[in-house]
Amino acid sequence: MNATLPTSACPPACDACRLRRTGAFTPVQPEQLDFIQRFRADTATVPAGGAVVHENQANARLFTLYSGWAFRYKTLSDGRRQILNFLLPGDLVGLQQEFGDASMHGVEALTDCTLCVFPSDGLWTLFREHPRLGYDITWLSAHEEGHVDDHLLTAGRRNATERVAMLLMHLYRRMERIGLVEDGSVAFPLNQQHIADALGLSLVHTNKTLRRLSALGLHELKNGRLRMLNTRALARIAEYYDRPPRLLPLL
Repeated sequence: MNATLPTSACPPACDACRLRRTGAFTPVQPEQLDFIQRFRADTATVPAGGAVVHENQANARLFTLYSGWAFRYKTLSDGRRQILNFLLPGDLVGLQQEFGDASMHGVEALTDCTLCVFPSDGLWTLFREHPRLGYDITWLSAHEEGHVDDHLLTAGRRNATERVAMLLMHLYRRMERIGLVEDGSVAFPLNQQHIADALGLSLVHTNKTLRRLSALGLHELKNGRLRMLNTRALARIAEYYDRPPRLLPLL
């Protein structure tokens, strides 16, 4: 990577992508990487709190989140918000919508974000010329559907303690696989309102549950970082079962 670029900046060339060097993503052939480079139309930066995708507005672009955190959400007419999932570096953003139509969900930057931008109409060419990349996008769609199923189970059947334990384990493991763990802790920019909106809990209930788990010595949230003190106990509470990690496609 160009040494003058900050690590959060999208590199000018895809072969300098820092994410591809983490070992978490599926390697691609040189001709596939060249196509991804040509397919990428632009890069973008979105400040914390800014909109990556506006809810109920047309959007005909796809994004790969290169650095930072974001979240996908839907709101009701009275302003109540449901966070559908949290987005981390390497995640493909925008595949859930019908391209060209109004987006049924919004995507907001939780921290300052940098993104690679792709035109959605280029997907036809991708599927036609590089069916392996097309399969990867189909796989990502199915993978995301699996996350939605897990979230539905959490919201529908887990109690508050199990919900919070599940969220902490899920996010920590995702960050771990892309190399974001430092000295046993990870950056954790979520506040309690984000957690409440993701888990369908009240703010008061979220606060009490986090304090209960912390008092049990299971985790520590301090200075914007999450430290897992007893992952085995948290996993048992959440019924979170680690599976052998599979390499993820990266567009």
